[in-house]
Amino acid sequence: MITTVEREPAPMPAAAPALPYGPVMTRLLRPLQRGFLVLNRGFMAPLIRHGFGWLVGNPLTGHLMLLRTRGHRSGRIREAPLGYVIGDGAVYCVAGYGASTSWLRNLIADPSVEVVLPTRRFRGTAEPVTDPDEWLATYRALIASFGLIGRTIVGDVRTTDEAELLERHRSLPVVRIRPIEGEAAVAGGPFDPGGLGWLLPCGATVAVAFAGWRWWRTTRR
Repeated sequence: MITTVEREPAPMPAAAPALPYGPVMTRLLRPLQRGFLVLNRGFMAPLIRHGFGWLVGNPLTGHLMLLRTRGHRSGRIREAPLGYVIGDGAVYCVAGYGASTSWLRNLIADPSVEVVLPTRRFRGTAEPVTDPDEWLATYRALIASFGLIGRTIVGDVRTTDEAELLERHRSLPVVRIRPIEGEAAVAGGPFDPGGLGWLLPCGATVAVAFAGWRWWRTTRR
């Protein structure tokens, strides 16, 4: 099976709904998109694919999964590292580039996907969330789970009026992925959003840094 990391989405059509970003972020969107493409292809996708995604998730920068879709034009498997939350036995993610997001167009054409979480993987069926109440609750949870990145890019949506969110932010589709029949329902684990597993790699990093500092101090005496 041929696997490639998610390619850069095609330019948004002129009639696409406006994305809920400020003027500065809107100007930076395309350069950031290219930067994330390089980072994801060279580092994040291989890391998650080989079972090490649990090393990078934390409340400050969010937790990542790997979404594998089939290209709607090429037929090849595409990979996209994405932030996510777990709820009601399913995994949710959001298309940060709106309706033109490549992986979103892929799963609309073929909803059969594979999801690689920090400590498990499953095959599922993906579909955009259409219920406004479900979209609101999940969108707020997703942005909150992205930590500082979410607040910097979108803002703090926890207290934003529901009508404003539906008017300005609904251009960012939320996607629900349920395991196929025969796969267990998804339940949050220690290395998923809301878990405390992130303390393990962070604690180990602090311990190594402290040991290195002590060694450096000793060698200078």
